[in-house]
Amino acid sequence: MPTTPATPAHSSSNATADAIMLELVDEDGTTIGTAEKLAAHQAPGQLHRAFSVFLFDEQGRLLLQRRALGKYHSPGVWSNTCCGHPYPGEAPFAAAARRTYEELGVSPSLLAAAGTVRYNHPDPVSGLVEQEFNHLYVGMVQERLRPDGEEVGETAFVTAGELAERHAAAPFSAWFMTVLDAARPAIRELTGSSAGW
Repeated sequence: MPTTPATPAHSSSNATADAIMLELVDEDGTTIGTAEKLAAHQAPGQLHRAFSVFLFDEQGRLLLQRRALGKYHSPGVWSNTCCGHPYPGEAPFAAAARRTYEELGVSPSLLAAAGTVRYNHPDPVSGLVEQEFNHLYVGMVQERLRPDGEEVGETAFVTAGELAERHAAAPFSAWFMTVLDAARPAIRELTGSSAGW
């Protein structure tokens, strides 16, 4: 399983100085307001719009990232290729493409919608809560990664079997399996049945 350490490359938008606003939604995903990012994640959590990206290489391996240790939420754990929140009024697809470039320094060669999933995942370590209406995207990456070290600790391309081994041995984000399972039909369509997803 090739693993690549990240180095600082781009400016970070990891909410520290400036307040980042999120879009609050109802159970149908309709916008009902905004909230500051940290406040939206404090227990019991406010339902907000999010996105999750799953990118694959030409061999059908999933690109994982280990979140940087400086992240305020779920630092140092493995997760999907990229995840985040659209700014209020920003299309989720545009946000997914933007954050993939900001975090990993690549633009997907293909990015397609893969449905939505709603979940409530408390993080036992930080006490923060993920109450999210999550837009899922799957795609391909063919460029060399240039991760932003303030966002990404390291990256790895893994097969389905390698992911199972890694997931059993290392901490992953609380939301990872929920978003992966919801995206599986689109992932199988993208990678083919032989990839094992």
